[in-house]
Amino acid sequence: MKTLGNSLFSLGIPVLYGFVLRAFFLDDLSSLAAGIASFAFIVLGPMCIGALTAALAPKEWSMNVVYSLFAPWAVILIFLALTFVLKFEGGICLIMALPVFLLCASIGGFIIWLVRRHKLNNKINVIATVLIPFLVSPIEKTIDFKPQNYEAYTTIIIEAPKEKIWENVVRVKEIKEIEDNGKLSKYIGFPRPIKAELDTLSAGGKRKAIFDKGLVFDETVLAYEHEKKMNFSITPLTEEIPPTTLDEHVTVGGRYFTVLDGTYEIEPLSPGKYKLILYSHFRLTTSFNFYSGLWAELIMKDIQDNILQIIKKRSAI
Repeated sequence: MKTLGNSLFSLGIPVLYGFVLRAFFLDDLSSLAAGIASFAFIVLGPMCIGALTAALAPKEWSMNVVYSLFAPWAVILIFLALTFVLKFEGGICLIMALPVFLLCASIGGFIIWLVRRHKLNNKINVIATVLIPFLVSPIEKTIDFKPQNYEAYTTIIIEAPKEKIWENVVRVKEIKEIEDNGKLSKYIGFPRPIKAELDTLSAGGKRKAIFDKGLVFDETVLAYEHEKKMNFSITPLTEEIPPTTLDEHVTVGGRYFTVLDGTYEIEPLSPGKYKLILYSHFRLTTSFNFYSGLWAELIMKDIQDNILQIIKKRSAI
């Protein structure tokens, strides 16, 4: 019974602390908050949750390095599961956050293991652990993080007449769900492509890319070479995206992430065989672009690969 009580205490308090952190870091609730998508919350938050988990455990437990490393994972999984069940966060954000949350929580637990090995004051450990994110947040909020641009580059080889390929590039007819080959984007719940419309085959032409769940992009053709290249700007209609479509932190055209432009190019390889290239540029504005950039590029490439696969299948018919 005592063991059960110790487990509930050492796991329950850090979970509760996680919710206190989340409430504090909501932009509209605290003027000192750097936001949920901040280094103080994404990195220091789970690190402190892990440290608190180890610090509140009986000494004989936290002196075990395996416990200190992996008990924090239970807290993180419980915390994230509850935020999903309570609809505080959507699946996309949680999947992206999980790897760094687990890693940082283990680092926090490991630090407490080292501290206890050197017999330092545990009360001081707990107090310091609880306060660190709250102290760092106001400092981080004063930092002006510069936006960074990224490129997602994808290609596919197609054996079909060039005019047939180009016909499927400039205007994408309605994509049936059975044609959707999205992998990562489908798994995390990103809206799937439906169709793309274009009014004229020339620079200045207006194109509209439509995804499900109300996600729509207005596109303007910037450069056009018939059956060779089409470059277009991309403007997400952010105001028209239903709030249930994407989490605030990954909304296209939102505070943290937006898509800038896209380009299709066709390169001849041999008679009847072509390389179709699709690349896009997107912008991130976070305090941890080194991590969020990896996810954004993976998702963008998956979306583009899906479109290229559809074009290939339709061009071969």
